[in-house]
Amino acid sequence: MKRLSDFADAHLRIFDRPAPPAPEEITSVHLIGICGTGMGSLAGLLQDAGHAVQGSDERYYPPMSTRIAEAGITMLEGYDAKHLDPPPDLVIVGNACTPTHPEASYAREQGLPQLSLPEPISHFFLNDRKPLVIAGTHGKTTTTGMLVHILQAAGTDPGFLVGGLPANGGPSCGVGAGPHFVIEGDEYDSAYFDKRPKMMHYRPASAVITSLEFDHADIYDTWRDYREAFREFAGLVDSEGLLVLNGNDPEVRVLADYTRARVVRIGFANEEIAAGNVRSAPGGQRFTLLASGQEQTEIFLPMSGRHNLLNALSVCAIVLDEGITPAQIAEGFASFSGMKRRQEVLGEADGVLVVDDFAHHPTAVSETIRAIAERWPDRRIVAVFEPRSNSSRRKIFEEPYGHAFDRADAVFISAPPVRHNDRAADLLDAESVGNILKARGVSATVRPGAERLLPPLLDTLRSGDVALIMSNGSFDGLHSRLLTALRKREPAAAKPA
Repeated sequence: MKRLSDFADAHLRIFDRPAPPAPEEITSVHLIGICGTGMGSLAGLLQDAGHAVQGSDERYYPPMSTRIAEAGITMLEGYDAKHLDPPPDLVIVGNACTPTHPEASYAREQGLPQLSLPEPISHFFLNDRKPLVIAGTHGKTTTTGMLVHILQAAGTDPGFLVGGLPANGGPSCGVGAGPHFVIEGDEYDSAYFDKRPKMMHYRPASAVITSLEFDHADIYDTWRDYREAFREFAGLVDSEGLLVLNGNDPEVRVLADYTRARVVRIGFANEEIAAGNVRSAPGGQRFTLLASGQEQTEIFLPMSGRHNLLNALSVCAIVLDEGITPAQIAEGFASFSGMKRRQEVLGEADGVLVVDDFAHHPTAVSETIRAIAERWPDRRIVAVFEPRSNSSRRKIFEEPYGHAFDRADAVFISAPPVRHNDRAADLLDAESVGNILKARGVSATVRPGAERLLPPLLDTLRSGDVALIMSNGSFDGLHSRLLTALRKREPAAAKPA
């Protein structure tokens, strides 16, 4: 991972930041980049804690913009130094900000107290709590949401902050009154002046590492650098804590050598916490929870996919260690409705089921398509993918993407636009991905953006299909555009009166 001194503009990144006031002395907080999933959740958490919160962003899109508005938090469109006049007691700087960002640079030049996204979580909410931190390349948001739900269902009232929204409309954050604070531990860097991974700020009492695979090539130069971040994180959990490792992932298994904590591995066989007799069921899957080989309870998980089963086992390991009973665990999972943008059914029109998912790494794409195929085995899968994040748009992933769509019947890829800070040699070539797919016998269409993708996508979709749309952004409203177009072509008799 890059150090601050590695940057050509290091003189703007390295500066004396004023120490933040004590939480009880802070009234007003301004968040730069408030509409990001993590920043939006933090804004809600700060408001719930009694602070006056406002934030700015370049543009707003659901679902986070809707939640922020519903909470009554002031949203300022665009970035302007005037948003910091009068000066707030604290400025929180999102990691999308550069040193020359108009609000971030003003805060630095005026000497305003400012923190990266993870720092206020520790400063305001982790003192006198037991942090339970969910880390890993894949599955963090879903696993964190599961853990929060199981603890809530058991009546423990945890504090929490999840980088996503529950599908049932519940909050993505809460102060809570119980002993635990559940937090998603992201390995991405924290701010332009704080290049530490976010997860390193959270002081884990116990933790989960779901998976380990090279990602975020925009900030980690090598696989070795990326792996080292998780080894350091594993070392944060002390000897009294629990570190839950995915035993099915060889890279995760070896992290047991880098921690003082008690270690529990999860998996499908010969692990301390395991799933037995796994079978598909309407709306999800069923399995027997095993602890040290002993049957604990039968669980219905209302989600499809092997990866979600492993996520659930990680949660089982944590909550059993926290004294939650097997019966409480089974009851909690049965009522878990999942997370928005994770296999979320948006609607059905003209016989086409439109499903939204956040997947943007090749492995996440592959596992999501596999889960959709298990959930709807009799439907064709038409996969629509936008490589939008800085990491997903990297050339290093061209070949893996070319193998990630094997379970799809047709693939549509949005060619990423060139941004001001892109290096041509590093940018993914969507046409190359399409050519790999075609050579493997998968129908592939590549177009620049949602508007150009929509017509050929509509020509391909037919009644009985699943349109699986994968992006970590809004995809320029493709989801709603597609549903609207499908409804227009429905036979008159199928339309509501």
